[in-house]
Amino acid sequence: MRFSSPMGGEPGRGAVLRRRPGQLVITGFLGAIAVGTVLLLLPIASSDEPASFMEALFTATSAVCVTGLIVTDTPVFWSGFGEAVILVLIQVGGLGVMTVASLLGVLVTRRLDLSSRLVAAASTRTVGLGDVRQMLFRVVMVAAVVEVAVALVLMVRFVVAYDEPVGQALWHGIFHSVSAYNNAGFALFSLSLMDFVADPWICVPICAATILGGLGLPVILEVLRERRRPGRWSVHTKITLLMTAVLLVGGTGFFLVAEWDNAKTMGSLDIGGRILASFTQSAQARTAGYNSVATGEMHTETWLGTVILMFIGGGSAGTAGGIKVTTFTLLAVVIWSELRGDPDVTVFDRRISPATQRQALTLALLAVAIVVLPTLWMTALSPFTVDQILFEVTSAFTTTGLSTGITAQLAWYHQLTLVALMFIGRLGPVTLGTALALRAHRRLYRLPEGAPVIG
Repeated sequence: MRFSSPMGGEPGRGAVLRRRPGQLVITGFLGAIAVGTVLLLLPIASSDEPASFMEALFTATSAVCVTGLIVTDTPVFWSGFGEAVILVLIQVGGLGVMTVASLLGVLVTRRLDLSSRLVAAASTRTVGLGDVRQMLFRVVMVAAVVEVAVALVLMVRFVVAYDEPVGQALWHGIFHSVSAYNNAGFALFSLSLMDFVADPWICVPICAATILGGLGLPVILEVLRERRRPGRWSVHTKITLLMTAVLLVGGTGFFLVAEWDNAKTMGSLDIGGRILASFTQSAQARTAGYNSVATGEMHTETWLGTVILMFIGGGSAGTAGGIKVTTFTLLAVVIWSELRGDPDVTVFDRRISPATQRQALTLALLAVAIVVLPTLWMTALSPFTVDQILFEVTSAFTTTGLSTGITAQLAWYHQLTLVALMFIGRLGPVTLGTALALRAHRRLYRLPEGAPVIG
């Protein structure tokens, strides 16, 4: 039986929007990918022959989902118009399609209705609804400040050290700044950052933009607001900052040891160059995708370590992918608490609710399944090794963009699989599952408790 809504129109439409704003976020991302694909199919978008449908679709998805995996050489294949389309798609994808749409709605109407605010909250990961409008402006403001500052530093360096014309240096600065802050990893150099492996004036600003974008706006704003009172930082901010620092330092040490004597990567650099290269790889593996050394020439064990860093990812509500550092930390704390026999799971003197623990476990297990299953079937149907396929699949799902160099050589159906993984990884398994679910049910009773044997 269907009931009419009090205001007329389709019954229950407003209720559906309020319950599942994630569906509109998915629609927005699909729309952006579709528009980007059409624009990249235009003859003006490529330097020589027009792009094929798969080339356009893959590139548009990679840009909107801020991944950076490519099936064409970006500076060679795409024209200036095509590069500009990619840049816009990166910016739109990084800020969130619904964030941009909601911001435009604020500018035009000076107000947001409830459903629009819910959509914006789902896109920006804000908790309350009353602060969404301010949050939208802050998203754009912080992005603009970081991107402009990094772009200027890069432009000056390109002019002074590499004799680039001012116009070209400015374009290179803007493109790589936007790409870095949004953790996209697209580069206008065929070798990514390999030509600048020992140049701190190029690598450090790009890494700084990557790290800031990966922290997430809530963390940045809270640190700025409470910079003199770190004791008042939230558990989320403390976990994000602590684990980001731990993974950056630990990742740098890992790459330094693993690739120290590899002449094909950083073995020929001096000590300072090796440290910078290791730091760059550590920062970019979570999850920006620039590489200052040849990823395909790394040792197999280095690939595995990179896969782990990619899988963990960056901070929530940021432009990074992966399961996020908060999820990883909570799972580690849950395990530690269980081993100690603690009745509660606590972090920084705060108890973590069972619901939050279940969310972390669900997200992690879904992520494992999403990585493992495509790896199995792609390995069975391709000439590449399982470690290469695992690296590629993880990079796509975590929206990292690093590659061992096989992306363009994959069959079209495998490339389509990576397209799906990039899309799922950008939106998040839980967001996607919630949006596709029919409805959330409330159970008015509880079943008797069972106790299956574990282990």
